[in-house]
Amino acid sequence: MDHYDSPQTNDYMQPEEDWDRDMLLDPAWEKQQRKTFTAWCNSHLRKAGTQIDNIEEDFRDGLKLMLLLEVISGERLAKPERGKMRVHKISNVNKALDFIASKGVKLVSIGAEEIVDGNAKMTLGMIWTIILRFAIQDISVEETSAKEGLLLWCQRKTAPYKNVNIQNFHISWKDGLGFCALIHRHRPELIDYGKLRYALNFRFFLTDIVGTARPDEKAIMTYVSSFYHAFSGAQKAETAANRICKVLAVNQENEQLMEDYEKLASDLLEWIRRTIPWLENRAPENTMQAMQQKLEDFRDYRRLHKPPKVQEKCQLEINFNTLQTKLRLSNRPAFMPSEGKMVSDINNAWGGLEQAEKGYEEWLLNEIRRLERLDHLAEKFRQKASIHESWTDGKEVMLQQKDYETATLSEIKALLKKHEAFESDLAAHQDRVEQIAAIAQELNELDYYDSPSVNARCQKICDQWDNLGALTQKRREALERTEKLLETIDQLYLEYAKRAAPFNNWMEGAMEDLQDTFIVHTIEEIQGLTTAHEQFKATLPDADKERQAILGIHNEVSKIVQTYHVNMAGTNPYTTITPQDINGKWDHVRQLVPRRDQALMEEHTRQQQNERLRKQFGAQANVIGPWIQTKMEEIGRISIEMHGTLEDQLNHLRQYEKSIINYKPKIDQLEGDHQQIQEALIFDNKHTNYTMEHIRVGWEQLLTTIARTINEVENQILTRDAKGISQEQMNEFRASFNHFDRDHSGTLGPEEFKACLISLGYDIGNDAQGEAEFARIMSIVDPNRLGVVTFQAFIDFMSRETADTDTADQVMASFKILAGDKNYITVDELRRELPPDQAEYCIARMAPYSGPDAVPGALDYMSFSTALYGESDL
Repeated sequence: MDHYDSPQTNDYMQPEEDWDRDMLLDPAWEKQQRKTFTAWCNSHLRKAGTQIDNIEEDFRDGLKLMLLLEVISGERLAKPERGKMRVHKISNVNKALDFIASKGVKLVSIGAEEIVDGNAKMTLGMIWTIILRFAIQDISVEETSAKEGLLLWCQRKTAPYKNVNIQNFHISWKDGLGFCALIHRHRPELIDYGKLRYALNFRFFLTDIVGTARPDEKAIMTYVSSFYHAFSGAQKAETAANRICKVLAVNQENEQLMEDYEKLASDLLEWIRRTIPWLENRAPENTMQAMQQKLEDFRDYRRLHKPPKVQEKCQLEINFNTLQTKLRLSNRPAFMPSEGKMVSDINNAWGGLEQAEKGYEEWLLNEIRRLERLDHLAEKFRQKASIHESWTDGKEVMLQQKDYETATLSEIKALLKKHEAFESDLAAHQDRVEQIAAIAQELNELDYYDSPSVNARCQKICDQWDNLGALTQKRREALERTEKLLETIDQLYLEYAKRAAPFNNWMEGAMEDLQDTFIVHTIEEIQGLTTAHEQFKATLPDADKERQAILGIHNEVSKIVQTYHVNMAGTNPYTTITPQDINGKWDHVRQLVPRRDQALMEEHTRQQQNERLRKQFGAQANVIGPWIQTKMEEIGRISIEMHGTLEDQLNHLRQYEKSIINYKPKIDQLEGDHQQIQEALIFDNKHTNYTMEHIRVGWEQLLTTIARTINEVENQILTRDAKGISQEQMNEFRASFNHFDRDHSGTLGPEEFKACLISLGYDIGNDAQGEAEFARIMSIVDPNRLGVVTFQAFIDFMSRETADTDTADQVMASFKILAGDKNYITVDELRRELPPDQAEYCIARMAPYSGPDAVPGALDYMSFSTALYGESDL
């Protein structure tokens, strides 16, 4: 008969004599052990789909004993004997005892035949040996032995509970409160410990144990070891679940930020796409009113519609930088927006918008100037055309008269002289006709909307003028043919006609000039018109003398007619201009002079007001422009200074931001002055080199710069706190960075960055290995290959290799714990171990598992874990 020794190295294994004495002194212990060991065996045998009812009977053939050892060890034993003969049973039991001995256990006085015979004491001793080896021996707390470690674990877990004092594995457990405390400590939802006074209702496994004078130590240790393995496994699962939750929460937050960025970028690009065609529309209007409305619409765009989009663009850049910082801190790959939605794409689109905006404003002002010029020319054309048409009215009929055919010689002479006077008058009007044609040509060149009617009227005037020339030539030829029949002519009438015609033409020109509209834009221009008007008024005395002389000729003719009774019928045959006409037009000229004085004076006053507006705008712009430049330079200095902590620097920047925002009323006031200047149609200003566009662009750049700088410092604080960088380290990084940033641009070129790394102790030589290492570092700090290294990228690099961050392998190991050490995980396991939203997040993204051990519904947590860190596609 084979015998095996019980373990000799464990101080809690009683010798065989103690075993016999225990059984003799207190038979109740055998009952406790029988029930406890049976329950422990069944907790493992159920995994194989079976169990035992009688511990000494059901292990006699050795089959379930071998199965029990295979389940708890995870190893395959020798092939069992299936026969029912005693020798087969002994063989199976020996195989089980051999396996136990192979695990380093010395058995004492345990024989296979006694197990086969159903010896209760030997069977219980064998099961206790198995429990010691596979359930208790590996327990260790702070390098203690198994029993001491298990006792220490119980003491620590039950320390917070009243009426529980665990000092051993027998009488300390007799009231059952120790078991209640262990359960409540790990599963508080199962027991309301506060209402327990005595564990009277604790019937789960304490029947025949609680209430005895001294519970069996082996039974208590068996139950407590089961608690230890169950609860320690649950704690590992909880830790693994917490790690996964943390990783998934970061991933979900980052995905939301990415979605927010994509939407904001899409909305902004769509607004730019819709706005640029409007700004590029150069369809001209026909009236000043319509163009003024377009200018007002443009002002609304600049004041109301664009500023919110400037804020959105700035916020978009801030969100992008914050997202990239969070991705770096959580060891995730950098965010790459959808095609066409990079920050650079938005900046390019924004540049196109501003270019179209600048061209649109210039076009509006040019169109207003053009329409203003067109209105002036059109009015001038109408005035000259009306005067000319009034002059030509009846001239064709007059030239076609046949009055010379029945006239006397004196009448013929008179008709000839009259015709000569007409030709002189016709020549005087040639300049006006040329002016009318020139104005019409200019209106055509300036694309005047009513050019067809202007051209038709001009063509009619020119055709009529050509006809008048032809008729004039024809009548002269007729008069010259009959001139020999005519001998006398009234020289006085002729002289009158010759002098009256140009004087009359001069008066008509003077009236035209005095009534002519004028457009000026400066004090100098109105002063020039005033000087010319004063010069005109200085010629009036001489003109009056000429008028008196002409009237004197007419008076002399009348005197001769009265004196010599000449049959002249009281009219001048050489001209239709009467003294009454001359006096009437002269009186009209005298009336128009003071009106012209008044108009010039009013325009002079308006130009003085315009000059005041120019000086007012210039004075403010000359203060605001340098102020904006100074603030931009101060922000640049603050962003690289090392006085105080990053929080001090952030507070300093926020104070600057507040002072900048408080300066906004001055910008608004300047906008109001600029609007008055535009409404007054003032197009230039010699008192300042700043335009409103310069101020607007500078103001927008200032707001964007302070917001971006604040965001950079906030990201530095995030990096410092996440990486555990001290303020001294941060100052050292900043000092090194500033030292090599020789142009104070806030960035380092490749050579500057390399010199900075060498100064910090990096071994980067000029050989191939050193160049390769430097290229690797540059790919980290400048992933977009822009050729510069920002301070944020610099501190990220300096701290990232020492950071304590999650990795794909850690997440994968956590999932493996939740999956019970399988290579896949099921939907039920995810929903049981993770919060609902994060469980569904995993289920929706995990690919099906296709390994050889796959089961229906198995999910691949390994590829999912690598995808979280950019090592594969999610």
